[in-house]
Amino acid sequence: MIRASIDLGTNTCLLLVIKGDRVLHDESRVVRLGQDVARTGRLHPEAMERARACLQDYVRIAERLGVSAGAILAVATAQARDASDAKPFFDGLETEFGLRFRILSGQEEARATFLGAALTGSDPSKMVVMDIGGGSTELVAHAGGESLPIGAVKITEKFLHSDPVTDNEFWAAEDAIDRELLRMKPWREGLQSVGGAEFTAVAGTAVTLAMLQMGLTEFKASDIDGFFITRGDAHRLVEELKWRTVEERKAMPGMEPKRADVILAGALIFWRVMEVLDFPVARISTRGLRYGVFSI
Repeated sequence: MIRASIDLGTNTCLLLVIKGDRVLHDESRVVRLGQDVARTGRLHPEAMERARACLQDYVRIAERLGVSAGAILAVATAQARDASDAKPFFDGLETEFGLRFRILSGQEEARATFLGAALTGSDPSKMVVMDIGGGSTELVAHAGGESLPIGAVKITEKFLHSDPVTDNEFWAAEDAIDRELLRMKPWREGLQSVGGAEFTAVAGTAVTLAMLQMGLTEFKASDIDGFFITRGDAHRLVEELKWRTVEERKAMPGMEPKRADVILAGALIFWRVMEVLDFPVARISTRGLRYGVFSI
């Protein structure tokens, strides 16, 4: 049986087509649907057009591989929850392409991310999964978790306006992230009873940081899955990104150019989660929500 999923997030749009355990197609594009949503509360016309064009291509790919548009499991996340005009946009996608989107709650997003993140040899009872998206960050373990309103696009648009960023902008962003994470302290303390928590990071920020750390110039899941980033590594990457302009970040080996403007915010969230919630090391997974939606 061939199955397909689409994960339309605040920053990226991902398509996964699988047959059993075999991946037939796995693609991610930066469409930035969440552009200005944090400021205006509405979807930007240019962002909607970028997403529409991407989804048109994805439907063609899925249909070529044997999955009709109506059979694609399509989900949307933070930007769809936050934008007041999301419903007519998604209704239009169903009319035009036959795509029926399910808008996930924060808890559903966290659960699907957890289910999809597992790598070979992982123990689900010990897994703790972090998914840094454009509009939110999910932290979830076997016993539950939460979706936090901090994401790479949202933090960038709210705080990081200069190029390169100023110290005051950086410190304000860090403070806002830490305030959200401090609310998760009781959750983190509850994980102590599990023992040997396996902290796993998924999605674009985590994969990009792994590629930067390894000096990879091309994405290859087999090289990235299972790679470890220490808390010290994360801090060093934040400092390296902080002093660079967006154009200088684009030239870094392993950097996706369309992610260069928000990667500092993503890296900062990554580091502060490890620091505030005391995770010494993160295991990287290229899997995540697009896999987990098949199980919710």
